[in-house]
Amino acid sequence: MAILSGLLLSVSWPVSGFPFLLFIAFVPLLYIEDFIAKNKHNFIKSSVFFYSYITFFIWNLLTTWWIYYSTFFGAVMAVVCNALFMAIVFHLYHLVRRTIFKSRGAFNVLILFWITFEYLHLSWDLSWPWLNLGNGFAHYPLFIQWYEYTGIFGGDVWILLSNILLYKLLLNAFGNFKSRKNTIIFIVCFATLLIIPSLISIGLYYNYHETENPYTCVVVQPNVDPYNEKFSSMSEEQQVNKMLHLARQKVDDKTDYLIFPETALPSGIIENEINTNTDVDSLKGLIKKYPKLKIIVGVSSYKIYEPNEELSATARYSKSDNYWFDVCNTAMYLDFKEVPQLYHKSKLVPGVEMMPFPKVLKPLERYAIDLGGMTGSNATQKERTVFGQKNNSPKIAPVICYESIYGDFITGYIRNGANFIFIITNDGWWGNTAGYKQHFEYARLRAIETRRSIARSANTGISGFINQRGDVLAKTQYWTPDVLKMQINANSYKTFYARFGDYIGKISMYITFSILILQLIIILLNKRRRIITAKRKAQE
Repeated sequence: MAILSGLLLSVSWPVSGFPFLLFIAFVPLLYIEDFIAKNKHNFIKSSVFFYSYITFFIWNLLTTWWIYYSTFFGAVMAVVCNALFMAIVFHLYHLVRRTIFKSRGAFNVLILFWITFEYLHLSWDLSWPWLNLGNGFAHYPLFIQWYEYTGIFGGDVWILLSNILLYKLLLNAFGNFKSRKNTIIFIVCFATLLIIPSLISIGLYYNYHETENPYTCVVVQPNVDPYNEKFSSMSEEQQVNKMLHLARQKVDDKTDYLIFPETALPSGIIENEINTNTDVDSLKGLIKKYPKLKIIVGVSSYKIYEPNEELSATARYSKSDNYWFDVCNTAMYLDFKEVPQLYHKSKLVPGVEMMPFPKVLKPLERYAIDLGGMTGSNATQKERTVFGQKNNSPKIAPVICYESIYGDFITGYIRNGANFIFIITNDGWWGNTAGYKQHFEYARLRAIETRRSIARSANTGISGFINQRGDVLAKTQYWTPDVLKMQINANSYKTFYARFGDYIGKISMYITFSILILQLIIILLNKRRRIITAKRKAQE
């Protein structure tokens, strides 16, 4: 049954999975936990952890095995550790349900614990929210339009509550104490929970109409091999020429935005010398020809510190040049009038762009995985910079690669005034697997949550356009140099989710911590009671 739950979760996942199997995927695992709770004398204390780890290991392995193509160690860590975290959460739920609620119901505690885990998993050094449950509907935006109010945690509640109701239904229908009345009630509740949110979403989908506010965008997919060309055999000048050759096929005097992918300029630009860089000059040449044009491009950049300037925690020292500097994965904005604007990627890939727990693991930083041409810990920034702040054009959210899977993180751009989301990425590390496809699908969630049109430029993977309902308007093929042009609408309305972020996660966290404190108090009281009882017996 543990294996069955793992397989159901796996075949539910994008892009080829059927997400409605998520509504039954936890049922075998709920049965295991309930059975062990009712027959605890026949099992060791860690039984629930052991069986749930089987489930989550299978799920993680079958859905994210493709990380192996970029790094074997990273794949092992992602699969083994993420399954471990999930199993610990499920085991904690089991302990609390058995101790506080004495195994009588209280299945809903799982919802609180699971959402709390996913919420906290967004914001620590080993963050890996790829398998957050609400992501499972990314390929079917018709049924999750209400994410503009709840974010993906609304999907978590929908999935877990459906599993709990279905398990209670089966328990009443086939258990020792059959109740026809309760069975009918659970059937009605389960059907209602599936149908009503779907109908609401379908209604929102067909009644949502974008305000006509079109801007013409061009996205370029240069398809430079990240292993053999991008950071080694192919010069930056050659890469720039290739991108400009593609761009010229679509750019004209009516084009508003031209978008190049992450680290499109990979060799490293010193930030205070951008205006003298020859490759940047090549891009500016296109702007001189088309003054209306704005360019968003990914660069590897270096920030050089002045002698008396305060250093960041990620600053590095160059012995040969005798200065301190930071390495950044950067998005750059160029237009006809303004000085270049920069945004530094701030949600970094653990073990690739940042060393987790740097105070402890700093000595291992030199062994960080070389993925993207930059190793070690990159510099970040606190605020979500939006491009185009000094003119009357729309404001742009420059989202870099991994950042696009963080819903509440993206809302920071929206609250700062972003009217579009432009995603720049490099998805060629994982080969022709589900990895780059899932990454593209997750962008559709961000479109729904924020009601922002999305333009996505990938070095390779999938580039394309997504509207404010999460529909894919156009996309490229994998491992194919291409360029797309389309008009997409700007939007200034802030959704409920854009304004309040992951409020469901925060509420769940506060309630969960309260329950865990209560659990600790009960454990201490029981321990004190046992000590007192033992002393009395000793005195007698």
